[in-house]
Amino acid sequence: MDIARRTTDAPGLRSAPITDSTSGGPSASTKRLTLVATILGSSIAILDASVVSVALPSIQRSLGGGLAGQQWVSNAYLLTLGSFILLGGSLGDIFGERRVFALGVAGFGVTSLLCAIAPSIGTLIAFRALQGIAGALLTPSSLAVIIATFPAKERGPAIGAWTAWGTIAGALGPLIAGLILNVATWRWVFVINVPLVVACLWLIRKAVPATAPAGPRRRVDVIGALLCVLGLGGVVFALIEQPRLGWSSPAVTGSLTAGVVLFAAFLVFESRARDPMLRLDLFKSRNFAIGNLETLALYGGLSALFFFLTLYLQQVAGYSPLESGLALLPESLVMFALSSRFGALADRFGPRVFMGGGPLIAGGGMLMLLGVGVHVDYATEILPAILLFSLGLSMTVAPLTAAILAGVSQDEAGIGSAINNAVARVAGLVATVAIGALVAAQFSSSLDRHLSGRPLTPRGHAAVGQAKQLTFGRPSVAGVPPRQARAIVAASDQASVDAFRWAIGVAGLLVIGGGLIGAVGIRNPRRAVAAKWCSGGQLAGAPLDAAGVHAPAHA
Repeated sequence: MDIARRTTDAPGLRSAPITDSTSGGPSASTKRLTLVATILGSSIAILDASVVSVALPSIQRSLGGGLAGQQWVSNAYLLTLGSFILLGGSLGDIFGERRVFALGVAGFGVTSLLCAIAPSIGTLIAFRALQGIAGALLTPSSLAVIIATFPAKERGPAIGAWTAWGTIAGALGPLIAGLILNVATWRWVFVINVPLVVACLWLIRKAVPATAPAGPRRRVDVIGALLCVLGLGGVVFALIEQPRLGWSSPAVTGSLTAGVVLFAAFLVFESRARDPMLRLDLFKSRNFAIGNLETLALYGGLSALFFFLTLYLQQVAGYSPLESGLALLPESLVMFALSSRFGALADRFGPRVFMGGGPLIAGGGMLMLLGVGVHVDYATEILPAILLFSLGLSMTVAPLTAAILAGVSQDEAGIGSAINNAVARVAGLVATVAIGALVAAQFSSSLDRHLSGRPLTPRGHAAVGQAKQLTFGRPSVAGVPPRQARAIVAASDQASVDAFRWAIGVAGLLVIGGGLIGAVGIRNPRRAVAAKWCSGGQLAGAPLDAAGVHAPAHA
């Protein structure tokens, strides 16, 4: 098959046959500026996700909300992004990639400004949910614009550059957030998006060519998207609010029941829809199903690691935002240096050993953090664990992505990658809220245990109640008798350590479980997909195979 004239059958990834510049296609300068626009657009979304995670402690100190508020600020974005990202790709097929890309970028800029001026934790959460919708338009359409602009023979280097810069943006995010928070308030981590959005929109207007949708017109699966976001939203609400309201609350049990029922209805609807945003038939492929199950465990564990480690370092260990951002930098550097190399080894020896062994090493690195206490020594307690975790992650992401894509046909590679991307986002959402509920329960139990038998004044009881809302961190003990205050602070510190160890332990076991799933379940792929070109996994960018750049038939 001539891949220069083949179109991909994925939402937001379908393009008309493209000619090169010698036969009337986009000029070299147009393609160059278009690539810059797509890099800038996708980097905005990647950068935002990483800077917000570092800013969560500052947001909590400013607006309150405790651990639940921090979870909502992070997960409101993931909820709408994960639920609508497949729908966002379909809109590009119908209205054109350039238009949807511009709308997503503009929407991201507007919602970033709204987040920056949010007067309360509730309004910030609402604006983050809107920002997730903009991200669901922006993320798939940036790749679709590249596919629509570049001929197949030029697409590989273009997507490689796009993915590499996405990885760099993810690495720089914590550092940028730390630098901003050292000199300004958390609101500026959202304001920083605005000049980038303006520059990207200018490039879109100047250079990105408009393309007519190719192929038959698809229906927009609005019902499926709504069922997905409501189903996941019900479960997320129940798990986040349960520590505060309790399992006996009708709001908790009702939302959990409704969420499960609606998500089940979503799966039933997708199995019968004419143009479903989630192609359930692809899960009949063993490697696709097993690979996505491993993705669920792996990306859930690593998302929980980054979320809770960042909070712990700032709120318990006393790290500054910049120091906590620097603490995670080795992960990005190791991934950038080794991921494609392990992908090449997987192409030679097969993905199974890497998909099985990599998560075991990564999970082992995470479990090394179980020895962390209140006073953290980075060089001996954090850095070795991060390096070992990063080594295992580098061994895993490229072979995992390649094995998943190899489990479907070439014509289904685009939608297969899009589904895997959505699974990775939902994994982070579900893991952080589920582990968060466990962390909150463990913190409260540990705090009560450490203060058992100690009489407290009314102010002391108030301080303990405040600590339970915050989970990680020290409560205000102003007005509490000194001896009692010291006891509350010491008990809160120890409860934070206990809760953190539970979070890391469960996250590490999730990652290890993902490795066992891959080792047992993955079989030799039925078609060749070069793992070395999937080095970003679902952390940044997209694999070339998803964009119609496939291995030769004889490979």
